[in-house]
Amino acid sequence: MHTFIRKSVPNLFTIGNLLCGVYSITLSMSGHIKTAVILIFTAAFLDLFDGKVARKLKVNSEFGVELDSLADVVSFGVAPALLFHTLAHPSWLTSLAFVIYPTMGALRLAKFSVSPTIGYFMGIPIPLAGLTISAMGYFNYSNPYITIILAILMVSPIRVKKF
Repeated sequence: MHTFIRKSVPNLFTIGNLLCGVYSITLSMSGHIKTAVILIFTAAFLDLFDGKVARKLKVNSEFGVELDSLADVVSFGVAPALLFHTLAHPSWLTSLAFVIYPTMGALRLAKFSVSPTIGYFMGIPIPLAGLTISAMGYFNYSNPYITIILAILMVSPIRVKKF
């Protein structure tokens, strides 16, 4: 039983990340923008610690890695995209940014899952992109050009040092 609990602790952080993303989505749809933003930042806080806790407890698992990617698509892909779309003026460019952003985020996570890097990320990490959109949303600002640029940067060959 003790081993089961120890193995579950990192996944509880990841599930917390996922729940923050899902709840952020519902709050964006209800017009509660500031609270939706706070939940995305809370998801980032939980995402920061799930891997660290797993390594500290020596319970890294392929399941945990995959669960983390799925949670990140929701919390830093779909939730910020919906937040952006909720604040943006309707246009074809807004629709394009809304579709491209989470798609590129998912591709970035899949690419990293298949070809992990050590010491750096290829393309900006999806939490960084999602937090950028969320920070803009906190100030009731959205911009389809910035959203599209962030989407492209996630799948770009730019190297970003891990911290």
